[in-house]
Amino acid sequence: MNIKLPRLGEGVDSGIVVNILVSEGDLIKKDQTILELENEKAVAPIPSTASGKVTKIHVKEGEELTVGQVLISLASEAPAKDKFKEAEKVDKTEGQVSPVEESRHGGQALSHGDIYESKSGFGPPASPSIRKTAGELGIDLTRVKGSGRGGRIVLNDLTAYIQRLQKIAFKKRAPATPTPPSPTAESIDFSKWGPIRREQITLLRRTVGKRMVKSWTTIPHITQFDDADITSLLELRKKHNPSYKTKGAHLTLTSFVLKAVTMALKTYPVFNSSLDESTGEIVYKDYCHIGVAVDTEAGLIVPVIRDVDKKALLELSRQLQKLTEKTRQRKVSLEELQGGTFTISNQGSIGSLHFTPIINKPQVAILGLGQGTAKPVARKQKVEIRTMLPLCLSYDHRVIDGADAVRFIREIVSALENFKEEDVKV
Repeated sequence: MNIKLPRLGEGVDSGIVVNILVSEGDLIKKDQTILELENEKAVAPIPSTASGKVTKIHVKEGEELTVGQVLISLASEAPAKDKFKEAEKVDKTEGQVSPVEESRHGGQALSHGDIYESKSGFGPPASPSIRKTAGELGIDLTRVKGSGRGGRIVLNDLTAYIQRLQKIAFKKRAPATPTPPSPTAESIDFSKWGPIRREQITLLRRTVGKRMVKSWTTIPHITQFDDADITSLLELRKKHNPSYKTKGAHLTLTSFVLKAVTMALKTYPVFNSSLDESTGEIVYKDYCHIGVAVDTEAGLIVPVIRDVDKKALLELSRQLQKLTEKTRQRKVSLEELQGGTFTISNQGSIGSLHFTPIINKPQVAILGLGQGTAKPVARKQKVEIRTMLPLCLSYDHRVIDGADAVRFIREIVSALENFKEEDVKV
């Protein structure tokens, strides 16, 4: 029995082996994890679909696999009955068709594309097991050519007919006009100018690159910039962070921004939507799942915090801390990376100021945060030193107009500058 790589998720058809957790000769059980696979931006456990003894391992660490590829071979202790093999066995034990039966069924064999015509009113000759299998699959046996004596249909005939239908279906799906070939990438010999070293691009980096190219080339990006005065907000954070730590949470600037963004999304729901390009419709979502970009050793990964609008600041801070640590350890699941409605990318801890974040398609907007910096600001006809936070909002101009983008980012600024202390208290 061969254990093959199952489909990993919608649109995910490949991955790289990170760890192999079994050895040849091991006895394993059904649903036991046999290896860990890096797919998209997550590391997923791959379970065995059967129990038995590992007779051969067909893959190795670092190898890229595709859906359907054989992972390991098992010698099953109690092999399950295969209904197709059973059907074939019944065919053999039932014996040959007698001359009487052959005459009763008309003795006609089909050519492909013909329909069986009975001279006696009976259907084409086939065993009960073949008829049952054909009935379950919705196959009309009068269109199947039998290769047995007297045109009798056996298992191989049914299998060949199904394969022929698949080939016809694939041909019909083929595009009417061929897709123009992609330009051939030019390989440059950089070593003629000095020493070089080469490093294979990781699956994560390839995934990020592919998605960014798709987003940048299919979405008309506009970026709106603004600054928020977070001087009072930082004082609130300093005052209440100790009590958050006692509750197992860390009160960060991103926690405040999550709440501020949620308020703005409720006021301007178009920023929480997606464009269905196949129907030309804007899909408004009544849920608020916000992705937060996390810088890891392997690259940028965006886990999603669900139902942000329904959670208090303490719960958000706790969940943000837990999800960030999980992501940096590459233990985040594929499900935790999907379903986001809006994204926040905070580069302030690295020292960035303003930048132009790329939209995480199929979302329509993303908010970038820079480093809060002390600056002289005019307030009430006086110049004061205030901490100003750079905000960078990129949005899809097919869905969102510039005026709405200004209103949205100003809503965030207002929420950050007027955060109520009762909303921070534990």
